[in-house]
Amino acid sequence: MTPAPASTLALDARFARELPELALPWQAVDTPEPRLLVLNEQLADELGLDAGWLRGDGLGLLTGTRPPEGATPVAQAYAGHQFGGYSPRLGDGRALLLGELVDSSGRVRDLHLKGSGRTPFSRGGDGLAVVGPMLREHLVSEAMHALGIPTTRSLAVVATGRAVQRETVLPGAVLARVASSHLRVGSFQYARATDDLDLLRRLTDHAIARHHPQAAEADNPALALFEAVVATQAELIARWMLVGFVHGVMNTDNMTISGETIDYGPCAFMDAFDPATVYSSIDTGGRYAYGNQPVVAEWNLARLAEALLPLVADEQDAAVALAVEALGAFRERYSAAWSAGMRAKLGLPEGLDDAVASTLVADLLALVQTDHVDHTSFFRSLGAAARGDAEPARGMFLDLAGFDAWAERWLAVGPHAAAMDRVNPAYVPRNHLVEEALDAATAGDLEPFDRLLAVVSAPYDERPGLERYAEPAPDSFAGYQTFCGT
Repeated sequence: MTPAPASTLALDARFARELPELALPWQAVDTPEPRLLVLNEQLADELGLDAGWLRGDGLGLLTGTRPPEGATPVAQAYAGHQFGGYSPRLGDGRALLLGELVDSSGRVRDLHLKGSGRTPFSRGGDGLAVVGPMLREHLVSEAMHALGIPTTRSLAVVATGRAVQRETVLPGAVLARVASSHLRVGSFQYARATDDLDLLRRLTDHAIARHHPQAAEADNPALALFEAVVATQAELIARWMLVGFVHGVMNTDNMTISGETIDYGPCAFMDAFDPATVYSSIDTGGRYAYGNQPVVAEWNLARLAEALLPLVADEQDAAVALAVEALGAFRERYSAAWSAGMRAKLGLPEGLDDAVASTLVADLLALVQTDHVDHTSFFRSLGAAARGDAEPARGMFLDLAGFDAWAERWLAVGPHAAAMDRVNPAYVPRNHLVEEALDAATAGDLEPFDRLLAVVSAPYDERPGLERYAEPAPDSFAGYQTFCGT
């Protein structure tokens, strides 16, 4: 695809055109002194955007202050359950959908801003964002992409030159985000709450066309859409769990219909393995703890089912029965995806009996939890253990006899070391390194951030000189908390 010069760039307004009830036309606030902090040139190329132009005159696109002629920026309306409590009117309080474009593969992608100023959905907030959290989203979303996990992506982060008041005064920033769409479970909850069946039907048709076109041919398209979302979310959450990712704020307005990860606020990668791990400062009850993520995803999908009921069947009882049956597939799909992923992480041969594999996995997870073993380091070290060097893995345990007994059983089945290295990353965005890089960037030094981004963009490729990026957090980093960055 030839990159689009500024004069020919066009953004479609399909969402705004087809669903005006969910799209409030709005403009981004001015940026006093825009300065590009990071640009995803590979993604820009996918989108047919000229990186050189984006670095210059195109900054107005990346901040929303100079959208292309004919574009219709909108703040999207949606509802949602936040930490279990329903909010009927959330919406883009500091974000704008600039419009849709078609990438080099023919896929429709949203171009969206975060931190672009107040909207009618801001609920008292200033609608702005600051450098640290926006760079966190860029870093972690690119790491997730490199890990092979479906995700929204960051095209760029631009410093605005505006001081933003939080607990202290911080430098402002805008993030330009790209997604298959920004349709959420909360979008359907909002439409359902209006009691406008036509709006709900149009939203469903829009989602089917964007993400699950095969559902249009089904006898019951709304049910087929729900089944497709259940399947994609089961796969997504399993992939999160396999790399130790903790989203931190799995509200229904943060669950996409496309099956992409969205909203990298208080997210983190787990250090020592523990299902009860919580990093988010606002998740005081542990609702979104690492081990709860599959259960929460299922709960969120139940809320989507409730919203879709009028389209699933005319009679309420019949609709509920169909939706419950479809939701029941989540646990089976999640379990299958997670089990297959764990077999791959342990390099287990394909013909190995499921009961043997399940026991090996369960016994290992009990050992690593009891001894607080670092999740990423341990699974990466198993590749070396499969090649005959068990000491790096063994040295992470206090219960040496327990590990030795498990390792003897595991090695007896003939694990495949090379295959393990392809699924067990050497590098993830280590929390202590992320904070170090963001602190430096906020103070004006982007070098640590750029280095970390380069490392996590090739997570399976172990390279000499990068040992620091593969090491667990120091003991002094205990008690780490993340924040939403709003």
